[in-house]
Amino acid sequence: MSTKELVTCKSCGSNSFTTGQVKNSHAKVYPVDKIISMGSSLIYTFCKDCGDVSSIKVEDTSKF
Repeated sequence: MSTKELVTCKSCGSNSFTTGQVKNSHAKVYPVDKIISMGSSLIYTFCKDCGDVSSIKVEDTSKF
C-alpha cells in the first residue's frame, strides 16, 4: 500500500496516512526455521489522525 493511494481509515474515516519503521533490534521479525538470522525491520502504514495501523510489511523478505 502506498501512502499516495486514497485509503480511508476504518476507525475514523480519515484519508491521511503515513509510514513509520521499527528498527529496534528487539522489534524485528525473524524466520521461524532458522537458528541464526539478522531478521528484518517492520514498516507500518498508519492513520495520521487516530494512529490505526492499516498495514505492516517486512522490510527485507530476502532474509527469509
